[in-house]
Amino acid sequence: MDRQKQRMTLTAAAVLVPLMAACGSEKADSGSGSVGAGKPVTGVRWSVDSVTADGRTQQAPTGAHVTLEDGRAEGSLGCNTFSADAEVEGDRIRLGTTMATEMACENQPMAFEKSLARALSGQQLTARTHGDRLTLTTGRGDTVRLTKAQDAKLDGTRWTVTTPDTRSRAHLTFDTDKGTVSGSLGCNKVNAKATVRDGHITLGPPATTRMMCEDSLMTGEKKLLRLFDGKLTYGVDHRTLTLTSENGTSVRAVAAR
Repeated sequence: MDRQKQRMTLTAAAVLVPLMAACGSEKADSGSGSVGAGKPVTGVRWSVDSVTADGRTQQAPTGAHVTLEDGRAEGSLGCNTFSADAEVEGDRIRLGTTMATEMACENQPMAFEKSLARALSGQQLTARTHGDRLTLTTGRGDTVRLTKAQDAKLDGTRWTVTTPDTRSRAHLTFDTDKGTVSGSLGCNKVNAKATVRDGHITLGPPATTRMMCEDSLMTGEKKLLRLFDGKLTYGVDHRTLTLTSENGTSVRAVAAR
């Protein structure tokens, strides 16, 4: 059900944008953007757990989230992405005009997005934090529940390579106890020694199988092989891993769910 992406004003999407609302560019630990027990809502990626409206609770799809930086809220409704200017006054959250894509995604609960929008559109939200959880409540008692998202762990996670493009066939898994990395380059299997220390990964020479695949896969495989037998810098941002070698090769991967 592919449809062309469009940009549009989606007032109903205000439901999610306010979650992270705050004004200015103050740091979260300065007290700005804090509600409830004084926990900051800014500078945090919040995963949407559920929405309850008219006594009915619907669970959020995987990937629905909200993040705010420097007075701007953005994230995903589960299928469509959105952004908006945002601010917070005490425990009351407001937002500017919300811009969202308008896509129909396969295997995504589009009804959830509509229900979430209907539940909170045009409502003034009261925000409460408790530990790693955030609850938004409308004037009529509807609620949106969220949880602070945690970064995926480098160790033991199956990282599916997205750049270079290998049609999601390439993947890597690090085992820090054994000091190894293993997986697939898109065509051939690979394993090598891997030492993780101080934000760097040192990879040994790769041992691979020797199959031949179509040219597009082999091109991506050659790029991945440039990571090995050298030192890499790495970073994990939520569920995205970035690997950069000393020779300039950059690879991005996402954590499998």
